[in-house]
Parts: sequence; C-alpha cells; structure tokens
Amino acid sequence: MKKGNLKYLLILHVMLMLYSLSGIASKLAAKQPFMSFKFCLCYACIILLLGVYAIGWQQVIKRLPLTTAFANKAVTVVWGIIWGALIFSEPVTVGKLAGAAMVIAGVVIFAREPEQPQEKPGETPAEASRGSAPDPDGKAGDAE
Repeated sequence: MKKGNLKYLLILHVMLMLYSLSGIASKLAAKQPFMSFKFCLCYACIILLLGVYAIGWQQVIKRLPLTTAFANKAVTVVWGIIWGALIFSEPVTVGKLAGAAMVIAGVVIFAREPEQPQEKPGETPAEASRGSAPDPDGKAGDAE
C-alpha cells in the first residue's frame, strides 16, 4: 500500500468505528418504548452517525481502491465485540477473540497484497503491468 493511502486508511477506520456506533444506538433504541423521547433521540443519533459515515465513505473510496475499502469493512465485527463488552457487558469469549483475530489477519493479508496496476482506457492488462501505453500506429518500439 502506498504511504499516502495510510492517511485515508486511518480515516476509513474512523468511519467504520462511527458506523459500528450506529448499531449501539440501534440496540439502545430497542430498549426504549416505541416513539418515546429516548427512542427518537437514539434514532436521531443513528441517522447522524450514518450520514457522517456515508459522506466519509464517499471521500475514502475516491482515494482508496474499492476492494481495499470493502475488505476493511470486516473490522466492524471487532468494533462490535469491543462495544458489546464496554457498553452492554457482553462476555468476550475465546471464540469471539479467535474470530476477531481471523478478521484482522485477513485484512492485514489483503492489505499486504501488492496492488495491481490500473488500466488506462485503451490499454490491455499486459500493457498496464509493463507500464507502457499502446502505440497509435501499432508499431510499439519499432525504429524507423
């Protein structure tokens, strides 16, 4: 991964943390009487969090490959375990820790995979990997 992308990867993870907080607000809303003030307040929080997330997500995917962004979305499972333990006193079991470790390992393995060169319009995958553009006359590399 390029060093410039590290900043956007960090922003992506902040956005994913915000996204996971919307699930917390949803669980809190579910505990309230329907349409009560606290219920509506929780749902306002959900809408706010998802709105900020959507704007941030759009900005991130402009700058990171979509496959990288989607692979990192799996980290929301880890946030769910963290929030569940901190806010709802849910038990953190060996199985949950093993699952979280597998998710993190998968994201790291994916991130370490070398990026494939981007194809330009009119360029074949082989030309993209070599870094050469097609010759408009069809005489690539011929000297006259």
